[in-house]
Amino acid sequence: MKKFLILLGLSLSIISHNAQAQNSIKIAALVNGEIISNQDIQNRINSFLMTSQIPLNDQTKGMIVQKVIHSAIDEKIKLQAAEKDGITISEKDIDNAVANFEKSNKIPSGELKNILKEANVSQKSFREQMKADLAWVRFLRNKLRMEGNITQSEIENALAEARKDLNTPKYQISEIFVKKAKAKDIQDLVENLRKDPRFELYAMKFSDSPSAAKGGNLGWVNQGKLPEKLEETILGMKQGEISDAILLNDGYYIIRLNQTFDPRKDKPTMPNKEEIQNYLTNQKMETLAQKYLQDLRQKAVIEIRN
Repeated sequence: MKKFLILLGLSLSIISHNAQAQNSIKIAALVNGEIISNQDIQNRINSFLMTSQIPLNDQTKGMIVQKVIHSAIDEKIKLQAAEKDGITISEKDIDNAVANFEKSNKIPSGELKNILKEANVSQKSFREQMKADLAWVRFLRNKLRMEGNITQSEIENALAEARKDLNTPKYQISEIFVKKAKAKDIQDLVENLRKDPRFELYAMKFSDSPSAAKGGNLGWVNQGKLPEKLEETILGMKQGEISDAILLNDGYYIIRLNQTFDPRKDKPTMPNKEEIQNYLTNQKMETLAQKYLQDLRQKAVIEIRN
């Protein structure tokens, strides 16, 4: 942890305005008039390192700083949208989220505050991040209810499509997508991924794709369904291999080939109705999340200070 905090000082020089003005608020960004300070960013970088255990080195430093700044901006946008919709998150809600975080990470009850202190992360900053996550989930659930439930017809159509897919060659892949504006260190990320087997963790932390929530996992994709440039790369890969960064449209893709399916020799498994319903619900939630966040970003007045 001490090594992380020493390296952290190097990364913060990228966004620092005036290191001598310790008692003044140094602004890293403004989101619809609300301030994100350099101290907020520092807390989030410390939190990122603590929760991910991704090493802060020459290959990851630049992307970690950029990711944290953009995540902090998204947190503000999500909280502002939720508040506008009348959604409130109580201190008790956050307490429960902290307790669940401790439980899922096998941390003794009440011990998280000591871990945060050791990692130089303020409890206020950590709780604010949890508040944003809770508010956004409630915001999306409200929107999902307005869209209506998954119908029996949708389930039956999905089951019919699944049966058809059993006769089609396919591959199971994971992706990391990074927009051009944030891809200065993309090749460094590829090199780090080839040394560190935790692709899912890197996808959750760095990818700009909705699949980031699932560790970059796109599931099974039928052969011929992806853009030709990606398809050609995947067909030349071996199972478990990490691709080079592939430039396509507005960003770069890094692909990991997890598994292949050949209907001529592999035995297929049909999903049941419950699995199909859960899949369709999650898919609809992901689509809504992408749609609303993109719309909110476009409408927001955002200023990132150098």
